[in-house]
Amino acid sequence: MTHASGKYADFERLREQAVALRREGLSRRQIRDRLHVGNNDILNRLLEGQPPPEWTKRPRAKDDLRARARELRLQGMTYDQIQVELGCSKGSISLWVRDLPKPPRRTREDASAIAKRGWEATLLRRETERRRTREAARRETATLSDRELFIAGVGLYWAEGTKSKPYRRQERVSFINSDPDMISVFLAWLRLMGVTTERIRFHVHIHESADIAQAEDFWAEHTGAHASRFGKTSVKKHHPATNRKNVGEIYRGCLVIHVLQSAELYRRIEGWWYGIVGAALSPEKQNRT
Repeated sequence: MTHASGKYADFERLREQAVALRREGLSRRQIRDRLHVGNNDILNRLLEGQPPPEWTKRPRAKDDLRARARELRLQGMTYDQIQVELGCSKGSISLWVRDLPKPPRRTREDASAIAKRGWEATLLRRETERRRTREAARRETATLSDRELFIAGVGLYWAEGTKSKPYRRQERVSFINSDPDMISVFLAWLRLMGVTTERIRFHVHIHESADIAQAEDFWAEHTGAHASRFGKTSVKKHHPATNRKNVGEIYRGCLVIHVLQSAELYRRIEGWWYGIVGAALSPEKQNRT
């Protein structure tokens, strides 16, 4: 009898501790770990009558979604329709409304319309996320030091510029691209390198099916260069059966930028590039900041 009463007293002391911890705002897991109670039945008895703290409850937004899903189900909507309306998963919807009556069977036309709305909503969410990510990334590089522009320009040239080959030694700076922004960045880099406008020449490369005059006007306006600095446009012929993708009003061919008297600059670009490669591959990475 004394042994039984001792166990009861121990349980009551443990319960007092559990209740006190519960009222301090601890969760079941925290109380279990604090009091070293491994049995869930005993833990339930210790906390009987004690409500959980507010922070352990589900977010209110989830409760609102659940209530709205049930409301839409009672209006006769299917899981697909509710998903389009609320943007939550079908699994969650199923748990929330499975006790409610099923809506009438929908027609093929209704199903097609729902699928179309769902895909349009998905595309809209993807585009919104794409724009958000792109804008956040743009802000990360919105300011550019001379050093950063210098490094970017060297990499840009080595990717898109003309390189001297062992079988054809041609040390001159010549850059070609169809992207107006790439052209602008490279021209900014040339200015940083002290290359004057008098040393820069342009000419357009374009397919014969394009509006050549319009392309020439576009590049002249984009660069702000006088017509006298543009050489003869190179027109590329192609077979009529060729299925070209670069067509339409936005196709303006490529612009080539030549730098006169640029052998020395080319050699420096080559040296800068291999310096970057060496620093990037160095185990010590001593040149990184």
